[in-house]
Amino acid sequence: MLRHLARKLRASGPVTVAEYMREALTNPGQGYYTRRGGVGESGDFITSPEISQVFGELIGIWYISEWMAMGKPNTFQLVELGPGRGTLTDDILRVFNQLASVLSKCDVSVHLVEVSPKLSEIQAMMLTGGKVQPNAEDKSAYMKGVSKTGIPIFWYRDIQDVPPGYSFYLAHEFFDALPIHKFQRTEKGWREVLVDIDPEVPDQLRFVLSPSRTPATQNFIQPEETRDHVEVCPEAGVIVQRLASRIQKDGGAALVADYGHDGTKTDTFRGFRNHKLHNVLRAPGTADLTADVDFSYLRKMAQGRTATLGPIKQREFLKNMGIDLRLQVLLQNSGDTATREQLLHSYDMLMNPEKMGDCFNFFALLPHQRLVHPDKKDKPESKSPLPPVAGFNELLLK
Repeated sequence: MLRHLARKLRASGPVTVAEYMREALTNPGQGYYTRRGGVGESGDFITSPEISQVFGELIGIWYISEWMAMGKPNTFQLVELGPGRGTLTDDILRVFNQLASVLSKCDVSVHLVEVSPKLSEIQAMMLTGGKVQPNAEDKSAYMKGVSKTGIPIFWYRDIQDVPPGYSFYLAHEFFDALPIHKFQRTEKGWREVLVDIDPEVPDQLRFVLSPSRTPATQNFIQPEETRDHVEVCPEAGVIVQRLASRIQKDGGAALVADYGHDGTKTDTFRGFRNHKLHNVLRAPGTADLTADVDFSYLRKMAQGRTATLGPIKQREFLKNMGIDLRLQVLLQNSGDTATREQLLHSYDMLMNPEKMGDCFNFFALLPHQRLVHPDKKDKPESKSPLPPVAGFNELLLK
């Protein structure tokens, strides 16, 4: 990968950080996700669903509670973007199965948006026990199967391929791996940070500043920007626009869970390899590259098509969802000390402000009518109050 990049840089000059990230993560031959995709204990990073089943169960309950609040439509699609090993969907489907009596009149299907052939195989094993077939007759989904609990599952390469319809979208640690552009304020105005070869050291990469403005500088820096260093992820903006227009048109909701900030942080671009921080420019293709999600940018990109809630810290969201009660039940039902210790350890990882509790945030896109009655203005007294949105406490429902 380094040789490939060095050749490219020598031939055509420095590339944007976004282009570098795209190559390092998703190059078909040598990209990090396409080749290995190290999720879990043995990989390069661990995600919340890998730590504890409770996390996925509470998200499953969030979707059911929203489905009920929206009047129990008779079909819904669960659409997950970048499902990792499929652990989260598996936990959610277990809840759907346990609450089968509630969902009995509802036609549920699962739609996974996954570009990595390797990860889609792992997901298929996890969710169907490997009983899948390539999907030839319907060109949009490249694979289909049936979950262990009898729910149809389809795989797609792009969110645009997912059929329209009432849908609940899930993006857990999805946006943080999308390519970002980086910008630096200088005396001469905004300059884009680029990646180039280091003339001093053979086979080493370095960051440089663009000599003048780049197209990205013109398009992505807001005039009111006060920070001196900014990261922008245009691809995330495009996806949020798509989610928002789908929810506006067909109903449903989107839940985003990721580490991020509300437009305050500057330089968050980093690499992980074997659970340790890794220099982003060293050995491209062998480490996970990631940047914090800017939720203020996602909110802006929803362009008012939907309402937005959050970001709210993971520990607050899970507490509002009843994680403490669920933990008590699991502790009472677990016979052995090892299981109990594992449960307490997972709870600590998810909730401790020093661990994942504070750096992870939840953010939602919902139809406007979910938060405000369309005709509230005319006769406010006649309408029953709308049920609050689970997980996001009342304080955030301004």
